[in-house]
Amino acid sequence: MAPGAFLCLILSVGALCAARGAAFVYHDYCVLGAGPSGLQAAYFLQRAGRDYLVFERSHAPGSFFAIYPRHRKLISINKRYTGKANGEFNLRHDWNSLLSHDPRLLFRRYSRQFFPHADAMVRYLEDFAALLELRVQYDTAIVHVTLDKDPQAWNGHYFVLMDQNRQHYKCSILLVATGTWVPNVVNFPGSEYVEGYETVSINPEDFAGQTVLILGRGNSAFETAENILGVTNFIHMVSRSRVRLSWATHYVGDLRAINNGLLDTYQLKSLDGLLEGDLEDLAIVKDKKGKLHITLRFYLENRNTSAGVDSVTLPQDELDNFATRAPYDRVIRCLGWKFDFSIYNRSLRMMPGRGNKNKYPQIKPSYESRGTRGLFVLGTASHSIDFRKSAGGFIHGFRYTTRAVHRLLENRHHGVPWPSALRPVTQLTTSIIKRVNEASGLYQMFGVLADVVLLRENATAFEYLEEYPVGILAELETQTGRSAPEGLFVVLMEYGRNFSGADKDVFYYNRAVGEAQHAWQSNFLHPVIYYYKRLPTEREMKLRPPDWPLPRPAAIHHIVEDFLTDWTAPNAHVLPLRRFLENCLGTDLRSFFAESCFLFALTRQKLPPFCQQGYARTQGLAGSERLRRHAVAAGLLEDFAATDFSGDKLPGGDQLLKDHGVPVHPLQHLLNAKDEL
Repeated sequence: MAPGAFLCLILSVGALCAARGAAFVYHDYCVLGAGPSGLQAAYFLQRAGRDYLVFERSHAPGSFFAIYPRHRKLISINKRYTGKANGEFNLRHDWNSLLSHDPRLLFRRYSRQFFPHADAMVRYLEDFAALLELRVQYDTAIVHVTLDKDPQAWNGHYFVLMDQNRQHYKCSILLVATGTWVPNVVNFPGSEYVEGYETVSINPEDFAGQTVLILGRGNSAFETAENILGVTNFIHMVSRSRVRLSWATHYVGDLRAINNGLLDTYQLKSLDGLLEGDLEDLAIVKDKKGKLHITLRFYLENRNTSAGVDSVTLPQDELDNFATRAPYDRVIRCLGWKFDFSIYNRSLRMMPGRGNKNKYPQIKPSYESRGTRGLFVLGTASHSIDFRKSAGGFIHGFRYTTRAVHRLLENRHHGVPWPSALRPVTQLTTSIIKRVNEASGLYQMFGVLADVVLLRENATAFEYLEEYPVGILAELETQTGRSAPEGLFVVLMEYGRNFSGADKDVFYYNRAVGEAQHAWQSNFLHPVIYYYKRLPTEREMKLRPPDWPLPRPAAIHHIVEDFLTDWTAPNAHVLPLRRFLENCLGTDLRSFFAESCFLFALTRQKLPPFCQQGYARTQGLAGSERLRRHAVAAGLLEDFAATDFSGDKLPGGDQLLKDHGVPVHPLQHLLNAKDEL
């Protein structure tokens, strides 16, 4: 090759590389999907001033809710009144709002219905994106995602995205918030006769006088049945698993009461019914009249292939009382949704989970992909972490897990430690009580997110971290930028170990526990505090007891369940918690008047923290006549004002000490439970 030609080749290759480089649009963060979790992630990124872009395949946010649920009634509650003005507490009972600083963006302003219409969610998400000016690129369907290795990148590689117009984008962090939207389909002989939930008619009159079989037993199946219950001859429902009622399992994804009318008609013997069976063993045969008959795959596979449909053996030919022997006019598939793995190149190693979690991608407890660093899964698709346990697959849960992921990324890539508050140890009891009574993240993501209290300065102070994923507790120091050299407390919300379950009677007599000494037997949701002298190791996390969110602690305390979920009772809730904390710390967390601190200074080698931080530093409450009278009435101070010195001269010092001396009591009254608070 001539030197000139070789030079031209080099220049051509260089120009091609330059063109390819110019074709890439770079952002630090790419977010796939402008549904609730994608918009929630965008909000936190925008507030932090980060470079990001959200890709949405539709022309507007929340495209899933524009279609589903098909019958347009959400099952996420919209409790507009709680009797309280505390915004954080009210979010415990608002299952639709995303987190923001704008009070206009509370869902109760968009619907007055307890179970809102899905169109209200569409309007809400549109306003959330518009009012907060989130950077969303609509009508952009990402059709392929791959990796580009680069040692200069944050995680040793970039994510390269291609849209439907072959436009390429490059980013350092990929946040997948596409949800689960691919219908679950079971293939069996005759499945071509089955209609899908996503396309079946929602007009009840189209089912008038028909006999219907529904495949599935989740909320979409019962929602479909509820819509046509009053016009059909009868409805049968078949699925491999038994019905799980959300009020029995305490899992919001199980069957909700709003859709369970068919359970009434089944148990009250009004023709409708439920059956258990493996769908993969079934087969459907269509007769000459268009009726659909249920048979078993075994019969179909062993028939003479040259024979007609009429020669197919049906179960009732051998068992004349076979349950599904009546022919059906329609069969409807309502089997839920799964994650779309198709757009991800093999280099990303996006693998489905195992068992009943195979509809979700495999992720770590940090919500980061197990296959690729820097790829995080948010929203419904991240539900494998707490599937069938907590609320991570729903807005009222993943709004908090999305915030947790953002905080992890802020520390990892921008050096911003996990937010915390440093307080004196005398405020430890009140800090925990305040959080368990108000915090929505702890309440909704029970057993998954926890408050972590890091002890400081020889346990005279503490650092309070809110809503940290307990699954990565062993990694707390690297994930948060905070250290835990002197021990820690972990504050969780939990149900009783044996209370929830499809086979449990959650309404049994004497189900409630009211006495503080039996708090460990509490059944309903209640706070649990774990104490560790050091951070648990990763090995300890892996070997923790079954169904325990954390390894075995040095000490554990249950705050007894409360009918009002109001853990402020002085004797039942506050006092046992304070004594537990004192036993763990080996100190006295009570507050004292100056007189008591003065006596402690004379009689003890070590002052309680309150006296150390207040009296000994000449700090504390400013005195007032009202406060003095309250202390006298409570027996905490002597009534010096009642002493009457008549005359112009005060008595001599000896006489004063003799006649009006203050007896030094051993402060026995402080030992009474009702007085020491």
